[in-house]
Amino acid sequence: MYYKNDLKIGYAPTRRTVFSREDALKYKKLVHEKIKSFGYKIVDIEDINEDGLLVGNDDIVSAVRKFKSQDVDCVFSPHCNFGTEDVVANVAKEMGLPFLLWGPRDEAPLVDGSRLRDSQCGLFATSKILSRLSVPFTYIINSRVDDDVFVNGFNNFAAAANVVKTFRKIRIGQVGTRPAPFWTVIANEGELLEKFGIEIVPYNLIDVINMAIKIREGRSSGFIDTIKYLEQNFKINIEKEKLENIAALKEAIKEIKVKDNISAFAIQCWTALGDIFGIVPCSANALLFDQDIPVACETDISGAVSALIAASSTFFQSKVIFADVTIRHPEDDNAELLWHCGPFPPSLKKENVKGQISCHGILDNHAQGIFDYEIKGGDITVVRFDGLKGNYKLFCGQAEGTEGPKTTGTYLWIKVKDWSKWEEKLIYGPYIHHVAAVHGKVSPVIYEALKYLSGVELDAIEPYEDEIRDMLAGRSK
Repeated sequence: MYYKNDLKIGYAPTRRTVFSREDALKYKKLVHEKIKSFGYKIVDIEDINEDGLLVGNDDIVSAVRKFKSQDVDCVFSPHCNFGTEDVVANVAKEMGLPFLLWGPRDEAPLVDGSRLRDSQCGLFATSKILSRLSVPFTYIINSRVDDDVFVNGFNNFAAAANVVKTFRKIRIGQVGTRPAPFWTVIANEGELLEKFGIEIVPYNLIDVINMAIKIREGRSSGFIDTIKYLEQNFKINIEKEKLENIAALKEAIKEIKVKDNISAFAIQCWTALGDIFGIVPCSANALLFDQDIPVACETDISGAVSALIAASSTFFQSKVIFADVTIRHPEDDNAELLWHCGPFPPSLKKENVKGQISCHGILDNHAQGIFDYEIKGGDITVVRFDGLKGNYKLFCGQAEGTEGPKTTGTYLWIKVKDWSKWEEKLIYGPYIHHVAAVHGKVSPVIYEALKYLSGVELDAIEPYEDEIRDMLAGRSK
């Protein structure tokens, strides 16, 4: 996982020689100070020439060499005056990373009618060359450094770059095979690798259970701490041995993540684990989600990818949930139940709710290890990455938590503007009943990220794509 202070932004301001050098240097500094205040790592080009600005063709090689040596994740090229479009566009092309185009709004002409920068004019020029070179880019409406449209747009771009960074380095740990009846979670491993570089790393379920047994017998500090946490924070309605198995399984998966650099997991949660180890992994999964290690249920590879996209869109600041889209609200036509047996992170529990660990109420073997509580509401973004016959889409919609009847497991009722439209998208798209979700409104982040993820089509609802564009341009709230 990558957090906000892990993101490296290549700062490549530009100017054109026929406009004011002094004003370009002034705005280079002002913009740099502004974006540095947001908390990202900034890699500048101060050492490539006298001005620390992209000006001539020689600067292309120098800037690209520096950015690549510093392993930047994206590039930002503010036009501090008109800018030099061919130089900027070639740097963007050579880097092949998310690229942000923007310029500070020009002041009024001087008393004699002359103008110092013409930054907006240069942006039109650069955008044409970027398009000619087939370079995807992000644009923020011409605005002042302190304007909300710039501040919000820049942070949205940075979060989108984090999604791209995460997506391009995905390694999914597949623990066990998919449950036989679950045709819904069939994924094309070869296609995911060939199209997106997503690597699936298989683990035999028995091997993972044996790892957990060794951890349980060795009483590691992580294992002991997990037991204490569970006993102090939940009503325990399962056997002591099964509680220990949950803690041990959680620590085993955590060890695999570190050892093999796994991004997220998809686990065969039923029924083999219950038959062999006496537990379902729901509460272990929930604890791992709280440590920013997504674990998708029922060996849902696409679900694990969805969880990573959702989590990285917030720099892992919001804990992700992995849910079934389950039933409509009995009284509200535009409300729906997000539910799963028990894997929602405990940190998201509603206030004053203790929660409990108990037995599975659906499976015949009544395996032990589900969490049971409602999570807090607020703004929610629902995400699902999936594909069919070589075509991949990303469903994305924003909702709000709402009140609804109590149920078992972990759950949240959400309310949308028009559920019938959501339902049709989910039914006719290449989706299933599983989704990932995070607190917050991150549809604009997903929208921006998909510009750079070739082969994935955005399928947005509430807001739709045109509404997202309006939001980013400051045309709506």
